[in-house]
Amino acid sequence: MIVPATLDWSSIDTVLLDMDGTLLDLHFDSFFWLEHLPVRYADIHKMDTKEAREWLHERIMKEYGTLNWYCLDYWSQELNVDIVALKKEVADRIAFRPHVQDFLKQVKAAGMRSVIVTNAHRGSLSLKLERTDLAERVDSIVCSHDFGLPKEDLVFWTKLQEVEPFNPQRTLLIDDSLSVLASAKKYGIRYLLAISQPDSQSPLRDIDEFDALEHFSELKPEGEK
Repeated sequence: MIVPATLDWSSIDTVLLDMDGTLLDLHFDSFFWLEHLPVRYADIHKMDTKEAREWLHERIMKEYGTLNWYCLDYWSQELNVDIVALKKEVADRIAFRPHVQDFLKQVKAAGMRSVIVTNAHRGSLSLKLERTDLAERVDSIVCSHDFGLPKEDLVFWTKLQEVEPFNPQRTLLIDDSLSVLASAKKYGIRYLLAISQPDSQSPLRDIDEFDALEHFSELKPEGEK
């Protein structure tokens, strides 16, 4: 686990933040894809729930690491269901991870630029912005679907710099995806932090590749720019 003192906040100008599993509890997404969707899919298509769950898991995993994995339009078409409408049925599960609001307030007070950089589809992003005040707590929000590339793709970071200029050597990225952090590291982003418990209902993860934090209370942004 990261020791806050090892982060030199005076050397950080930009804080890039993932949304799902980082700022927001991944439990909403986990519950939707693993529990709610199989039940509703089986109901809509007159299938056995167990059979639907197994088939959906296999089908969805085929798109892992691609933009389709995150694209609600793609899954609505492929599965012949309205994914956004089904997500709204369980939207009351959307919630911040612990201490996120305080952390974002401290980042702003310290004069750093905060940018949400998400692979979430616009349909999912809109739903979460309706249910939280995230948009008011950060300086900007960038959706990878606007580039046609997921954050796992190295070219994504070049595209990001075109719309949100940042100095990789003075940038911190916090993300629950280890493959995204690996991509950012390869691009040259200096400060990288993983999340040890993206889903509040799942166990802590053992992470060796990157420093990780459990809660944002472990970080204390300081100083004025």
